[in-house]
Amino acid sequence: MPEIILEVEDVHTYIGQHHILQGVSLHARADAVTVLLGRNGAGKTTTMRTIVGLLHPTQGAIRFAGRDIRRLPPYEIARLGIGYVPEGQGIFATLTVDENIRVAMLEEDAESRKRLEQIFALFPDLERFRHARAGSLSGGQKQMLSIARAFVNRNRLLLIDEPSKGLAPIIIDHLVTALRAMKQQATVLLVEQNFQVASALGDDFYLIDDGRTVHRGPMEALVHDHALKKRYLGI
Repeated sequence: MPEIILEVEDVHTYIGQHHILQGVSLHARADAVTVLLGRNGAGKTTTMRTIVGLLHPTQGAIRFAGRDIRRLPPYEIARLGIGYVPEGQGIFATLTVDENIRVAMLEEDAESRKRLEQIFALFPDLERFRHARAGSLSGGQKQMLSIARAFVNRNRLLLIDEPSKGLAPIIIDHLVTALRAMKQQATVLLVEQNFQVASALGDDFYLIDDGRTVHRGPMEALVHDHALKKRYLGI
């Protein structure tokens, strides 16, 4: 049996008075890419933000490597080995590329320096613009930097929200290649509206609709299930 890195069981989350998550459950197995799919507003980003402690569930369980993390603050969750790449990148525009990566490091040691070398191999543009302010980068380069900030630490789990959103096809291809390489070193939970990207990267899928998990299975099965894609994804 593959190791289960992340377990989310019947999670309910409110934002203000709005009951956004109404029973989300999912498992992410080690060394795989698990994709969260659903229409806009289904609750995918809220699920990610709940896992990393930015929102607090009122019900349910969240376990990382067997440990209950539901009540932990975000900084403790990050130190356990969960990296988060939010939608919209979340980089520091006035800092350089190098400063953005270094400020994200939990420790600057041999391991993080080795990972920094891997990052520059995966994203040559980041090395080329290493001393440029992050705000001057293109949209694709900013997305690369956002992913690099999560990958530079020894994270067992990476949560990546909408990495391809608004990017040109050639940049998306580059990101897919890089994420495939990262999969060898970390489990990935991915939110992705571009089904072509999701199917290229995903091993397992979960469909969320109206704040609930409604279907799960191997990504290959969803690729061939046209009725399910039409019903929940509109494709």
